[in-house]
Amino acid sequence: MEKLGQYFEGIAWKYLTAVDADPGKSNQHEFGGLVKAGFKHFLGDPGEETYKYPCRFMFLSEDKDKSANVDGVVSWYDSRRGKSGRGPELRLYYVSNEVTDLISEGMFFLIAKTTSEELILVFCDKGSSEESQLRWLFGLDSTTNAFSGKTIDENQIKASWSARWVLDELGIELFEDDSRYLDLMLARFGGAFPKTREFSALALELSPEIQPVKLPDTALVSLMDREESLFRQLERHFVEEKLKSGFSDVEQFVSYSLSIQNRRKSRVGYALENHLEFLFKENGVAHIRGAETENRSKPDFLFPGLPQYENHDFPDNGLTILGAKSTCKDRWRQVLSEAGRIKRKHLVTLEPGISGNQLDEMEASDLQLVVPTSIHETYKPESREWLWSLSDFIEHVLEKQAKYLDE
Repeated sequence: MEKLGQYFEGIAWKYLTAVDADPGKSNQHEFGGLVKAGFKHFLGDPGEETYKYPCRFMFLSEDKDKSANVDGVVSWYDSRRGKSGRGPELRLYYVSNEVTDLISEGMFFLIAKTTSEELILVFCDKGSSEESQLRWLFGLDSTTNAFSGKTIDENQIKASWSARWVLDELGIELFEDDSRYLDLMLARFGGAFPKTREFSALALELSPEIQPVKLPDTALVSLMDREESLFRQLERHFVEEKLKSGFSDVEQFVSYSLSIQNRRKSRVGYALENHLEFLFKENGVAHIRGAETENRSKPDFLFPGLPQYENHDFPDNGLTILGAKSTCKDRWRQVLSEAGRIKRKHLVTLEPGISGNQLDEMEASDLQLVVPTSIHETYKPESREWLWSLSDFIEHVLEKQAKYLDE
């Protein structure tokens, strides 16, 4: 089982001060205070030199359109080098870029040193889901305007679905040395990517241990994990083959890279719907997937079905809608406009650690969030009581089904 310490050596974190973020307060483009947080252990003592580190700057936002990602280089040096008097003062210097232009006082800031000798500088709004997710992943305690730091323990966390999700946000892909099903997939799928339904069916076939009725939450996460692993095995094979053959020009390389990213994004959403559909069938839940209701909206799942929804003699209380989004971000509001007959909406997601502010907004919008049980641990204790598990949701719709369909 992979560990977080395979990817990171250490981290430091704080809330940005005006001197850190406001050009009107300081034009030095530097972060100080890392020595007191113990980060010198990871960056070294430059002495009379200047150490250069490749760096990835990231601004993470609940609004994906506002997120930004820039590669660059930072300098670790003694700002008092050559000056008499006080001792050394080590600082991390950066050049302004698209990400640092977005930062402001009070934002959450995390710097991580990777085992590949790269630095990752991550910024996000205070109190955001992104801050909550980073806190969970790295096990962070209270935060002030001064850096805190820690060494990443090799055994700190396993590569769970939630960890994989947050690491993907940071641009870290968990390496799985697992190719046991590659030959099977190449033979079955004819050396090409199959349709998502075929991938989901194979994940189910290779997961005989799941208990869809007794443990639907565990089954859902297990199936998603299995399908993700299968996909990455096949994808790695095709990418390695493509790298061997090479690219005719830069445009072809960029186009190929974008196609990989787009395939990953679209596939996960369909996989989630496929496995939910299987679990609903196994649990005897009457439903329809992707039915068109008023204004041409297509809820992911409608319970018990479209005939009941279109029959206005059927009680509104007997109807349920469920949106399915592997990640919420700002897209959860799309569910609110679907299936106008149903006031209270439900949304299932695999996103870990959504902020309390966003959960409050969901509740105020009469939307109930459904999260598999194993992901509940990534949420703050005060939020977990409000969350529903998949088992809770299945029980809810089965109770409605027994009451209204049998009348």
